[in-house]
Order: sequence, then C-alpha cells, then structure tokens
Amino acid sequence: MTGVTVVGLVVAMVCGLVVGPTSIGTWRVVGDVFSHVGIGHSTLTGLQSTIIWQLRAPRMVLGLLAGAMLAVAGGTYQGVFRNPLADPYLLGVAAGAGLGATIAIVDVGSGVSTPTWTPLLAFGGAMIAVACTWLIGGKGLRSNAATLILAGVAVSALLTSAQTFLQQQSSANSITHVYLWLLGSLASADWQSVLLVVPYVAVCTFVCVLSGRALDAMSVGEDESRSLGVRVSQVRLIVIAASSLGTAAIVSAVGLIGFVGIIVPHIVRLLVGTSYRRILPISVIFGAAFLVFCDTIARTVMAPSELPLGVVTAVIGAPVFVVILSLRRGSVR
Repeated sequence: MTGVTVVGLVVAMVCGLVVGPTSIGTWRVVGDVFSHVGIGHSTLTGLQSTIIWQLRAPRMVLGLLAGAMLAVAGGTYQGVFRNPLADPYLLGVAAGAGLGATIAIVDVGSGVSTPTWTPLLAFGGAMIAVACTWLIGGKGLRSNAATLILAGVAVSALLTSAQTFLQQQSSANSITHVYLWLLGSLASADWQSVLLVVPYVAVCTFVCVLSGRALDAMSVGEDESRSLGVRVSQVRLIVIAASSLGTAAIVSAVGLIGFVGIIVPHIVRLLVGTSYRRILPISVIFGAAFLVFCDTIARTVMAPSELPLGVVTAVIGAPVFVVILSLRRGSVR
C-alpha cells in the first residue's frame, strides 16, 4: 500500500510541474529536473524554466506541505478525540485564522496580495484561538476530549461572530478579499512562503507520526490506556499542540482548505486498517498527493481563470465522505 501511495505522490508532483496553461512537454520537464541534480542537460528555454521553477514548483511544494500537514493533523485529531468527524480546524484554528486575516485585510488594508500582515495575523489568531480553547476546556492537563470539543465550538462561534461584524463594517472589495482567502488558494505561493512553513510542517508532522503508538493505546479508552502506562494528558497536549501549530502555519500561508483532514485519514483507514502507526505516515503521503491533484484541477479546469482550491476539495471531498460514511454504516450492520 505504501508503494502505491508513493507512486501516486510522484505522479501528482509531475502533474504539478507539467500541467498548466503553457504547454511544456512532460519529458522536457523531467529532463530539466534531472539536469538540476547533474544528470543530463535541460532543453527548456529561459522562459519555460522560469515558469517551472518560479511559478509551478513552489506552488507544487507548498501544496505537498499543506496536504501532508492537514491530513496528518486530521488523523491525529480523530485519534486523540476518538471522533471520526474531527478535523484540523476542530479547536478553533479556522475561526481564529479567519478573524486574524479579516483584521489584516479590513483594518490594516494591505489585502491578501501583500504577504506581510495577512499570514502573520492569521497565524496569531489561530494560535490564540487554540490557547483559549485549551484553557476554557479544562485548564491545561486536566482537560478531557469532550470538554475540549465543546470549548472549541464555543470559541469558534465567538470568533466567527467577530469576523462577521468586521466584514459588515468593511467595503465590498475587502469582503471579496476575505472570502477569497477563506476559500484557500496556492496562487500566491513562492519560495519564501515555502521556507516559512517548512520548519513547522517538518517538526509537527514528525511529532504526529511518532504519536501513532500512543493513539493506538488510547483508542481503547482513557482509563484502559492509563493502565497500559500511557500518559494520556501529556500525549493529548503534545499531539494537539503539534497538530494545531502545523495547521496554523499552513492556514496562514494558503487560507482555509476543507475536507483534506477529514477524508484522507478515513480513506487510508479503509485501506490499511485501524492502527494509527500505519494511518498517520500513509496519510502524510496520501494527503500531499491529493492536494496537489486538487490544485492542478483548480488552476486548469477554468483556465485562464482559477477556481479557489477550497471549492475543488469540497466538490471532491463531500461525495467521497458520503461514500465513506455509507461504507462504514454498511460494515457496522
């Protein structure tokens, strides 16, 4: 299964580099990639090389990072909360990031095209929201899964209301910018944004994948896992912190992209079983490939216009999720 997933990832990466409004042959692009590691020579023109390495490549790499982080965060949330509907935005990350981005776009006035304030305030808003959820839901290590979820719902509702109020006070142009950001996009991706999120994604993904054994133990219940020697409160704190931090970093760079964190772990679970030691690492690869494929569709299906990436993931993700739920219900019967 891992081999098939890796092949899918390679195909997605090639599509991310090759497919686009400007037609460049697949083998010429592959040859150019190999030439950068000292194998063969490139046949691309200067303009074609710029298109590949300054436009498509950073977008593809950022898509890989975003898909991997959102998928593994969704898997860890589902494990730590023992809730199949948990996603990376469960504890208020989406609402906090949305409020931060709205403040940047409406009040600072820089707009989503300026990479200074919007990502910074979105990241700050996401982390503040998670911190509030953690404190309200049980004051740190004494919190439990149910109260954290309820606290996340309350914090999300409050921050979403504040965001709606700010939008009502803003101009129509600002509202458009806010909605474009909320729908998510990789259109503004560059190497700078990639370098900003790489440390967060690398560390947080590593922590999440390592938590697989503990999440397997916790799947039988908190009391039982404690009897097995698992420090439930500490594991929950570490996993939630890593998942939320990585998700906040991705959201600050690309906006809100739904369904990746829900459907990818479910698909992987159907393919490899219920052990998080297998679900989480495969979700990293599967999520990365899935989001790059979705972005390829987003930027080509209505070329030269571009669909918001969140729309594509929703159009694909919603029916897939319905099918997964039907399969799970059928297996229960």
